[in-house]
Amino acid sequence: MTNKVVVTGLGLITPLGLDRNTSWKGVTTGKSGIDKIMSFDTENFQTKIAAEIPDFNPEEILGKKFSKRLDRFAQFACVAAKEAIKDSGIFLESVDLDRFGVLIGSGIGGIKTLSEQSEVLMKKGPSRISPFLIPMMLSDMASGQVSMMLGTKGPNFSTVSACSSAADSIGQAMLMIRRGDADIVMAGGTEAAICPIGIAGFNACHALSTNNENPTKASRPFDAERDGFVLGEGTGILILESEEHALKRGASILCELSGYGATSDAHHVTQPHPEGEGAARAMTLAMKDAKVEKEKIAYINAHGTSTPLNDKFETIAIKRAFGDHAKKLKVSSTKSMTGHLLGAAGGIEAAFTVMAINEKVVPPTINLANPDPDCDLDYVPNHALKGNVPAAISNSLGFGGHNSSLLFQDYPNQ
Repeated sequence: MTNKVVVTGLGLITPLGLDRNTSWKGVTTGKSGIDKIMSFDTENFQTKIAAEIPDFNPEEILGKKFSKRLDRFAQFACVAAKEAIKDSGIFLESVDLDRFGVLIGSGIGGIKTLSEQSEVLMKKGPSRISPFLIPMMLSDMASGQVSMMLGTKGPNFSTVSACSSAADSIGQAMLMIRRGDADIVMAGGTEAAICPIGIAGFNACHALSTNNENPTKASRPFDAERDGFVLGEGTGILILESEEHALKRGASILCELSGYGATSDAHHVTQPHPEGEGAARAMTLAMKDAKVEKEKIAYINAHGTSTPLNDKFETIAIKRAFGDHAKKLKVSSTKSMTGHLLGAAGGIEAAFTVMAINEKVVPPTINLANPDPDCDLDYVPNHALKGNVPAAISNSLGFGGHNSSLLFQDYPNQ
């Protein structure tokens, strides 16, 4: 018999807060985490804004020695992992660590360390390169370091599928538990790409907003005046367990993860399919996997990047997957507040989707002042909406044509 998979804990570090509760309060009150970039001089850059986390101090939780050996993306993951474990009520000494997996995705990995050490190479020569360069830059090291920190010995790897990385890690973790390969899997994504090469690279492919004079209004998904996404940083981690394991240890279950769909557009390296075919198929596959009729879905946390093409084509995809029911759905983009966390986006957005179900509140899409005629669904403009969310989907769509959808359902705790 297939194991049912449930969510029992969350760990969040976002531009809205350093933990789950602060981030959730920010996203439900319409707070923007976007401001002028403070971590480096942006004088010669087209984009001068981002959703940074300026008050993050990993040494307080991880210690100075351990923190210094981690790139920022791995620091985020290790701190959020500790929150997720605490939130789940798991006592590590009381579970089988051989059956505890860690799957934390990252689209870019240690780009800050690689960039900084490349500069050292150019200025000071190869003998001055840090011996920690390679282990700090590898995309799998967030997952690896978390596993070593916690002592977990189950499957441990990183999914890398651009902006679908975290969603794919969560989906693969679900499949792992269903197969009986693990009892518990910590899954999600982490990213820290706000650095000169990160901003310059995305500027070069015309992906970022240049609304530098009005940072809090720059991320405006589904709005006619949107001009690109705003880069964010942080991490989102879920604790997934088999229902049997969670009930046996008396866990508080937040919701069920019951469906996962993943497809490829096979169309263009950066642009989504113009008919939304791949994204629609991912949502349809997630519903089929969960054995849930489309009429039960109440909310979609959209990929909603605030780029001209994504928002239009994701709207088409939702209509294609849901037909007439699309008009009854609540759809929102929390990227309007957090910016786009790339490979971590699906992690924090999955967590927000879990909390929407659990707290019976749908987060808004802020900055939606002039709706695009091509984007004509209910995007929960500017203010959160209270109401039951029996089932919801979180979408993640990435460069390379990746499409991933996760389907969560309310869990009837007694």
